[in-house]
Amino acid sequence: MSQPECRPIFIIGCPRSGTTLLRLMLDSHPHISCGPESHFLTDLASLVDRHGERIGRFGVDKDQWYEKTAHFFHTFHMAYAQQRGKRRWAEKTPKYTRHLALINQLFPDCQLIHMIRNGRDVVSSYHKRWGYLSAVKTAAYRWREYITLARDFGQALPKDRYFELRYEDLVSDTEMTLRGMFEFLQEPWVPDVLHYQDAPHDVNDLYATSTQAFRNDSPGAVYTSRIDKGIDPFLKTVMRIGSGRLLQELGY
Repeated sequence: MSQPECRPIFIIGCPRSGTTLLRLMLDSHPHISCGPESHFLTDLASLVDRHGERIGRFGVDKDQWYEKTAHFFHTFHMAYAQQRGKRRWAEKTPKYTRHLALINQLFPDCQLIHMIRNGRDVVSSYHKRWGYLSAVKTAAYRWREYITLARDFGQALPKDRYFELRYEDLVSDTEMTLRGMFEFLQEPWVPDVLHYQDAPHDVNDLYATSTQAFRNDSPGAVYTSRIDKGIDPFLKTVMRIGSGRLLQELGY
């Protein structure tokens, strides 16, 4: 097994599941750098599929290209981490949930943290952020797709490589939930992660509100007002049909 400080961390899960909140908490740990979403790893890796003949002329086959891709992505993240005084990197790009076989091939010792949130609240968040049609699509298939892909893949991995974390647990019992996660990551507990809003983060305007320190209904940076938000009857019906038995299986 690799030393903890050498193991990449990937936060996966359906968008609007609290992955940004978790990213900021991880990024507040003195050992871990979790910067902005990269999005380009899958594009870089897939170049060999689109331009394999040209790449092959340089004597590089697909496995070698993947090796070079992993090396570049690792050094890219490590340079960012080290300039921030940190020794380990984490990546939060939800779309990578659809490419876990590739992630595993590139980084066979990586650790996956799967954020799961009540599908109805995810749909509510989609509705608020991107409109009704996006909420319908998420209710119909996206939430179930992401969770099923992540769980099916993760449950086939060793226990030290896959960790499920519920959004509801994170916001209702933050310290206990984070302690379990950092134990999984083999990182020491530091109270700083509970005060993530006080740490410097590279965030764009879209996520700036995630770093605000207080909400009217909560005493601190972690707030529970986004649990059980509710959706209209049509979305609720689409969600029930689209999720199959998954909502019930997960206790929602």
